[in-house]
Amino acid sequence: MPLSTRKRSAPTTPKLTWNQDTELVGLQLSLQPHQDFVVPPHYSTELHSWFLDQVRRQDFALSTYLHDGQSEKPFTISQLHGPLQSQGRSLQLTTDHSYQWIITALSHPLAQWMNQWLQAPPDEIHLRSGSFKITNWSLAHPPTTYAQLLQTPIPEPPTLTLSFLTPTSFRRKGNHLPLPLPVNVFHSYLRRWNDFSGEAVDQDDFLDWVDEFVIILRHQIQSAKVMAGKSGSVTGFTGSVQFGLAGKARDDTEYVELWFVLGLLAPYCGTGHKTTFGLGQTTSGWLNSTETSSPPSIQDLLAERISELTGLFTAQRKRQGGNRATSIAETWATILARRELGESLQAIAADLEMSYETVKTYAKLARRALQQS
Repeated sequence: MPLSTRKRSAPTTPKLTWNQDTELVGLQLSLQPHQDFVVPPHYSTELHSWFLDQVRRQDFALSTYLHDGQSEKPFTISQLHGPLQSQGRSLQLTTDHSYQWIITALSHPLAQWMNQWLQAPPDEIHLRSGSFKITNWSLAHPPTTYAQLLQTPIPEPPTLTLSFLTPTSFRRKGNHLPLPLPVNVFHSYLRRWNDFSGEAVDQDDFLDWVDEFVIILRHQIQSAKVMAGKSGSVTGFTGSVQFGLAGKARDDTEYVELWFVLGLLAPYCGTGHKTTFGLGQTTSGWLNSTETSSPPSIQDLLAERISELTGLFTAQRKRQGGNRATSIAETWATILARRELGESLQAIAADLEMSYETVKTYAKLARRALQQS
């Protein structure tokens, strides 16, 4: 896992490049704040927007696909790795530390766009909250292809050890499932594999095999509730899990091979949902409990408040017969919780990509509903 480092002069960065057939790659950016500044607990939305804007400036069609495409997203971003200290209602970044940020590509078009992007890379990142100097570019995950992953030798006995650095969760019947159940974990990777590898496999048959034969050999996990994306909170888990195979699993060599290669894909694609907002960051190997990324307390507080308000507003709207109760309730809860933490309506509107007047109206309705409760 990337570690923060003390401030130092910017190194001479070699120009990164990779083969034209590359489909998977992870980039790590070292960032130095231009000045001390604070970011909101949901700062990953600003990083997400900055990256999409970089794509839009050079390839509008690709940017539109990344933003609006209905298939799996062919990229992930991490949260910032480094000392983010809670300061009142925000998180503070300081000039005497550097921070690491990882972007991965999961498809050939995006990997090749990133290759061109790095021939004349930006030297700064400007967010709404503040700005960074990019002091170094390096590889977080080596360039490769899906076919090359399939050529990796499988150990004997076959095992996979994965560590989840940021809260990881799955959607199940409209709720969050914060448990590393094998079917959910490997279904997450299979969706990306089927979308981008060009070697799609039968999903139902493989997942039946996973459900019967993939077991958890050991684990060390804990739960966390965080904000992610533009609205709502997520209950997830962090920690390490070792998976193995039981019974006659090895009678089906093709599925053993697929299961193992999906584990190799995990660090590139992340695990679960909202991986484009920093959740589900995954690495190979076992971590000590002290190495697992714990969200700062301000994130916990905001996420808990959104969850509390969402439950309250959902119950009210269902009693009143409102349509789309959960969706509206979650939006109201997000706006009100962020207002309670001191954010301006203008900033919330920009982040949620909603009009100022709509956000203002929702804030009033949410306050009224809270008073009625």
